[in-house]
Amino acid sequence: MRLEWIDDILAVLDCGSLAQAAEKRMLTQSAFTRRVRSIEDNIGTTLFDRRRKPVVLTEGVQTLEPELRALSARLHKLRQTLKTADTQAGKPLTFMCQHALTSTMSPQVVRAATMDGTHSVRVRSGNQDACLMKLLSKDVDLAIMYALPDQSTLDSKGGDNSGADSSAAFDSVPLGHDLLIPVCAPSLQAASHTDSFPIIAYPADVFLGHVFASSIAPRIAQGVVVLPIAETALTLAMVQLAISEIGIAWLPMSLVAKSLASGDLVRANAALPTQALTIKMVRLHARQTDERQKIWNHLAQSLRVGPDL
Repeated sequence: MRLEWIDDILAVLDCGSLAQAAEKRMLTQSAFTRRVRSIEDNIGTTLFDRRRKPVVLTEGVQTLEPELRALSARLHKLRQTLKTADTQAGKPLTFMCQHALTSTMSPQVVRAATMDGTHSVRVRSGNQDACLMKLLSKDVDLAIMYALPDQSTLDSKGGDNSGADSSAAFDSVPLGHDLLIPVCAPSLQAASHTDSFPIIAYPADVFLGHVFASSIAPRIAQGVVVLPIAETALTLAMVQLAISEIGIAWLPMSLVAKSLASGDLVRANAALPTQALTIKMVRLHARQTDERQKIWNHLAQSLRVGPDL
């Protein structure tokens, strides 16, 4: 089954007649009619109901429309992949971002990695544990993730991890920094100055949950009670929950900068603690091909995040 045959059939489905389909396929009607007869001859069955005017596809073929469209899409993608195979330098670069960094950092990584037109990129997203596991299993080439500024290893929970030097298993370079800040809808800003207010919490077993428990909660003023109203590990969901007036959320400045600028969110009580974060690019410590090392060096220079993030 040739790709052009499938596209001819879909053109008739889309246009409703051979004449309009011929125009869409940039052929004369007579040439298109000959082509559809050739398709039938090669397949060995009748595809078009010529008893009806205009000629249409048989009902049996019409029921196959979803499969034909899916097959056309796959074959077009394969054709494009084959066309560019000789210009792509080896297999695609696969990288993974910690959920909180996916929307802010992945466009930068893709832009930098594909700038010369010789590479393609696959993007994955997950929590910090998943990033590290994907690196260890060699399912991804590198990961972009947060760390605490004084965190010397890549222990995914942010702890000391002195029992096993996980830093020996990974190479990492700092790309810049971010700041975890308390934000809320404007209607909740006054509540953040009281002795009891609702918050949107992170699960304890994710990186930002650990950061909140170890670095933020102990610094909240004595006597102030925070009331977890909702819990999610997905920072993009937390942004929407905060905008929807559910509670106060501690979110990365990079993620909420546009919402703060638009007024959808505001900084909560300035007395509430914030936490600095380092953004790192990480890979498995192993021998690298010259091409992968070149990409790593290029990204390390291109992805520097400024202090005004």
